[in-house]
Amino acid sequence: MQSTLEFLRCSDPDIYAAMIGEEQRQREGLELIPSENYAFPEVYATNGSVFTNKYAEGYPGRRYYGGQTFTDRIETLAIERARQLFRAEHANVQPLSGSPMNQAVYMACLEPGDTVLAMDLSHGGHLTHGAPVSAMGRIFNFVRYKTSPPDGRIDYDAVAAAARATRPRIVLCGHSSYPRELDYARFRAIADEIGALAMADVSHIGGLIAGGVLANPLDAGFDIVTTTTHKSLRGPRGGLILCKASLGPQIDQAVFPGMQGGPHMNAVAGIAVTLKLAAQPEFRKYAQQVLRNAHTLADELRRHGCTLITGGTENHLLVIDTVRSFDVDGRVAETALDAAGLTVNKQVIPDDPRPPLRPSGIRLGTPAMTTRGLGEAQMKQVADWIVRALRAASDADALRAVNAEVRDLCSRFPVPGLG
Repeated sequence: MQSTLEFLRCSDPDIYAAMIGEEQRQREGLELIPSENYAFPEVYATNGSVFTNKYAEGYPGRRYYGGQTFTDRIETLAIERARQLFRAEHANVQPLSGSPMNQAVYMACLEPGDTVLAMDLSHGGHLTHGAPVSAMGRIFNFVRYKTSPPDGRIDYDAVAAAARATRPRIVLCGHSSYPRELDYARFRAIADEIGALAMADVSHIGGLIAGGVLANPLDAGFDIVTTTTHKSLRGPRGGLILCKASLGPQIDQAVFPGMQGGPHMNAVAGIAVTLKLAAQPEFRKYAQQVLRNAHTLADELRRHGCTLITGGTENHLLVIDTVRSFDVDGRVAETALDAAGLTVNKQVIPDDPRPPLRPSGIRLGTPAMTTRGLGEAQMKQVADWIVRALRAASDADALRAVNAEVRDLCSRFPVPGLG
């Protein structure tokens, strides 16, 4: 690896400098964005491997190019490991990322104009769940359900009523910014009542499901479950579609040749490695600590008077209403915390009156910090830094002081794989 980096330093010093700068940023700051994590060190080896060079259009035993002995081996391992880890009848490991992953499911199971019932974006849903600005939102008819005040929970009776009224082909649950566990049995019952497919996008919590600390929709009889392979799973960037065996052929056809050509076999190798590591007892302990850290962080932020969407968390993430808590919008809060060495992302809150680039909140989570080895004691310190920084969001000296403390902590908890 060092010789490869040295080669890059000589051939393209600008890109090399950016890589070294990013490595330093990750070493010296804390990553709180809940959709980001540090990959297993083994994933670095696969992503930079000779599999980068190989086209492998098709599926194991059915390729369109020769020389597939080892690509077939790693993809078969990835498929079997995915099926075992998530207790799935069928798995497709080729989607290049989360968006084409979900798009492939829609293309496999729907006709243009068909209806999908999914979570509203501002209430915690995802762009690929039918946001009007998405391509899928133009092809299919997405009907969106919302959470309910005052606690921001899902009103399942309202979801059932919407399903009866709109007769969707797919009832989709899952989120990118909802801090609570989902009632998969209730979603399955709603889908059954109207004869719809039950689909869950668990991209954020795939690792927590694999680690056994959150419920698995497949255990509730879901037809389709999708998850990205990075985030809480700590793998390479990619997508994974798990489904009933009866849907397997049409899902595979939708992925290739329907949505994409040759899979990124270096990423498939990384997915295979990740799924093996996620099946180990150490990963279960990791998933348990992610939840303990999230609960501690939420409790400590509430103790400081912060307003949290839904009042707390039951998973790895939480959302702070920064306008109510600190009288600053999410963009200001994100910028201030960045200067303090704490990376978060601005986030809309339910029915946010503010625009997406200046929303009312921020979103944060604990997977990456837990990967570094931080525990409950450090979560209390992180909460204190967040509050100090946001109460002094325009004070550069105060933010630099917090940053120095963050760097000191980070020096004691190195990023795995970065030394």
